[in-house]
Amino acid sequence: MFGRARKQAISKTGPVLDLSGDRLRRAFADLGAAAQPTGGVSRYITALHLKSALFKDLLGQTAIGISETEFLDLAAFIAPVRRRIGPAIARIGIKEMAARIEVLLHGGGTVEERLAFFIERFPDGKEMRWVRDLGAELLHFTQPSVPLMARWVWDARVSTGVLREIWHADDVDCTQITAPDDLATFTTLRAELDGFLETEGVYRDRLWMADLLMAHIYAGYINDRGGQYLRNDFTQEGDPMLHTRRMLGLDAVDTKTGRTRLRLIDGAAHEFGGALSARLDLTPADDAPEVADAHS
Repeated sequence: MFGRARKQAISKTGPVLDLSGDRLRRAFADLGAAAQPTGGVSRYITALHLKSALFKDLLGQTAIGISETEFLDLAAFIAPVRRRIGPAIARIGIKEMAARIEVLLHGGGTVEERLAFFIERFPDGKEMRWVRDLGAELLHFTQPSVPLMARWVWDARVSTGVLREIWHADDVDCTQITAPDDLATFTTLRAELDGFLETEGVYRDRLWMADLLMAHIYAGYINDRGGQYLRNDFTQEGDPMLHTRRMLGLDAVDTKTGRTRLRLIDGAAHEFGGALSARLDLTPADDAPEVADAHS
């Protein structure tokens, strides 16, 4: 799609993804316009740099010894996790959580093996699907070379995510996409997006720009095709970047109060303990409804 040589190079190591250049260009143009009232795209890229710096600072060398407050600070920036992590951390404790994260980030084996092992350490079932998102974001934001393998990017089990929204098909709703949600697919997707952004004249921060573009694409799905259930949780007039921020966890902190959108086991809001909170917050308005999990 973005050059025969690039596609041939990708296909040697991953699946061929039939992406729509037109859909990507429309989303890219809309992102630029939508971000302008809240400081422009560069402000969001800076926020993603800072989010990654926070994750690296707390987990880059080792997860052992991280405090519960520090871990919850990180979890507050992972939208599908922050509504569910309270009971989990209360049940297993921070030492056990840190041990599991240590194996995920710094253990032996491939990235795929470590992520699968991390997920397997938690109970199975619909209510625990957020564990994949936790592992995916911890990997990506501490080690940005690992692509973001969150469910909203692509979930082969239910065939939803960014990949479907940019697939090239006359009727994408009726199209069967057979790409698995494995490392090869996510790596190929990131390479394709990198090539697209290069052709659009983006020469810096393409990794974070790809994350931002994907989040904006999925925000469009929430707005346009999420149905009434999702609309009840997501709709807020006048802020075209609201859901984009939510997907990336950049709405985590109310800088006026220090409270986050993460709820503890007793229902109280977790208060952010780090100095980066004011710089990471991009929310222009007062309290907004919490992000819903489209994969629940």
